Amino acid sequence: MVEQLQSDRRTTGVEGDPRVHELRGAVARLRRQLAVLPGELLDRAAADDELAALDAMVSHGLPEVPRLRRSLLLIAGAVGSVSALSPALTEVREGIDRFSELPRPR
Repeated sequence: MVEQLQSDRRTTGVEGDPRVHELRGAVARLRRQLAVLPGELLDRAAADDELAALDAMVSHGLPEVPRLRRSLLLIAGAVGSVSALSPALTEVREGIDRFSELPRPR
């Protein structure tokens, strides 16, 4: 199973795609900040679940941009009012935006 996932990643070019690494890093930072956020956040579990789903989507092949944007909306809805998370949420948004940009010729 692990070999199949690794093969799939190599086939789709996920391992070498800098957008994948940037978005996964942004998702990880937001997850860490969410985990240490003091106080009650009613939608914390929903945000964490969607962040995990977002990371999984990006990890297993090039994701569909509409699905990435849907995840962003769900995450923003869950944590959008917490100003301490705003910079990390912005990083996630910028990472998702990179997937909708046209690739630059090398």
